[in-house]
Amino acid sequence: MLAAAPVAAETTALITNDGVITGLLLAILGLVFYTQSSQHPALQKFYKFVPALLLCYFLPSLLNTFNIVDGNATAVTDITMDYLLPACMVLLTLSLDLKAVVGLGSKALILFLTGTLGIVIGGPIALLAVSAVFPEMLGGAGPDAVWRGMTTIAGSWIGGGANQAAMKEVYEVGGEIFSAMVTVDIIVANLWMAVLLYMAANSKQIDARTGADTSAIDAIKEKVEAYQAQHVRNPSLRDLMLILAVGFGVAGLAHLLADAIAPAIGTHLPYLRKFSLDSLFFWVIVLATAGGIALSFTRARTLEAAGASKIGSVFVYILVASIGLHMDVTAIVDAPKYFLIGAIWMLIHAGLMLFVAKLLKAPVFYMAVGSQANVGGAASAPVVASAFHPSLAPVGVLLAVMGYALGTYMAYLAGQILRVVGS
Repeated sequence: MLAAAPVAAETTALITNDGVITGLLLAILGLVFYTQSSQHPALQKFYKFVPALLLCYFLPSLLNTFNIVDGNATAVTDITMDYLLPACMVLLTLSLDLKAVVGLGSKALILFLTGTLGIVIGGPIALLAVSAVFPEMLGGAGPDAVWRGMTTIAGSWIGGGANQAAMKEVYEVGGEIFSAMVTVDIIVANLWMAVLLYMAANSKQIDARTGADTSAIDAIKEKVEAYQAQHVRNPSLRDLMLILAVGFGVAGLAHLLADAIAPAIGTHLPYLRKFSLDSLFFWVIVLATAGGIALSFTRARTLEAAGASKIGSVFVYILVASIGLHMDVTAIVDAPKYFLIGAIWMLIHAGLMLFVAKLLKAPVFYMAVGSQANVGGAASAPVVASAFHPSLAPVGVLLAVMGYALGTYMAYLAGQILRVVGS
């Protein structure tokens, strides 16, 4: 995923120039924020029900859906993931209160593991449910058997792309079923992310209805906001340059170290590959986050008063818009039976998490980030976390790292259950 290269893939999209696509994305973001701040009654009523962040995700998806832009043929998403995401993690963690994050307690971990369990058992249940209507979904023994393809979704939804690739090799998944399942993975996961972003925008109302204890989360928010209120200042050109220098400087260092660490692990410690520890992207995100956390104990923390997290939030919105470019809801009609499996699978995952969250009286934040740390991984878990509050982004990273570690093992377990059910 790193080292984005110029786009060479053939495409029939109307717009193929990445410069134009970048301009379109930023124009969409500008339009959303301009209309959101409008005093027009109709717009105020509209944004009362439709979160701005959700629009920043949905509107770019229309560019892909109607073939104005080909999300799979543009380098814009790769560039934002490779360069803006690491810098974003640095800037969002500069004001981190690590003690407060640790103080979130065990509920976040419990819900993360619940989400993993939901994916492990959800696939076999979904396959059995759909096979009741389409019995041909069972009994496959060849490389394009449905159950084999589903193992790659389990790898992706528990860990990430590396775990998905591992399952493809382990279970000898055929190319045809793999392509179909990749489409299901992308569409269903992105639709679920849209739901989570909506929940983030309405988290106060949801938590009030469920009686969730949000004191630990509120404490983090209050500390960050109190610090900002006490030290806030109009940023000077010097401040802005320092913010960018710190954000991209640490991100650059993370890239440099990752370029050395990941290949070394792959060569000298090959048994660690099953934990995805030979992934460049994994190390870039982990090291960038660690750098931001380390700087939160230094004078660099004062850059928060000049708007470090605001610039980090700008990067988050650009990330959300670029992720939206990969969404094409019309793809559902190409393989409805497979998408039905994916939808039921995700509903089981979500239902189990909501049930456990209700039992624990846990805030919707724990459920949303625990889910996205499984389904979306390090690329999007911090995006969902920061939708609740910028200071909470590191929680998404920490849980996503666990997803990388558990991904191959739990996906393998899911595959074994799928083999029994689907063969």
